[in-house]
Amino acid sequence: MEVAASKPVLQVAAICGSLRKASFNRGLIRGAIQLCESGAVDGLWIEHISIDALPFLNTDLEVGGEFPAAVEAFRRSIRASDAVLIACPEYNYSISGPLKNAMDWASRPPNAWAAKPAAIVSAGGGYGGKLAQQHLRQVGVFLDLHFINKPEFTLNVFQSPKFDEEGNLIDEETKEKLKQVLLALQSFALKMKGSP
Repeated sequence: MEVAASKPVLQVAAICGSLRKASFNRGLIRGAIQLCESGAVDGLWIEHISIDALPFLNTDLEVGGEFPAAVEAFRRSIRASDAVLIACPEYNYSISGPLKNAMDWASRPPNAWAAKPAAIVSAGGGYGGKLAQQHLRQVGVFLDLHFINKPEFTLNVFQSPKFDEEGNLIDEETKEKLKQVLLALQSFALKMKGSP
């Protein structure tokens, strides 16, 4: 009798472009982690990789081919991941400064983003982060970062309560949409790895 091979566990580096602890975008990351831990999404292990301690990009800080410790730790986490999940807030119709800074640091040679499958989720007002996502996709083209195209995930948090006072995701319909993004990312990452 043959035993079915277990599904490989993919390591996902989750990055939030907001530094605010109770941000809605950080809540999306926590929601994604909970979906995986509860078994709602099998085969993904998501780790939130903080960008809070990254200094502003300054190549003078690269000494003898070495990066500052916080930068090196961040780059190592991206390189070790099988895929990336980015919670992308929108500021002034674009991506946040902290997120762009993180993208730039990890792009320094050797580019840690190269050939990584990725997904974007956003929460905010208006279009729910759609304009920022378009800018992030443009950055991803140059970085050789491969974003899934569908399903798109943008969330207008002011239409009805989606998060509690601590910024935790509580809306079941939104959790289901987030789950579908994770499943699509998983499928795409497995295809890129050449797994069935």
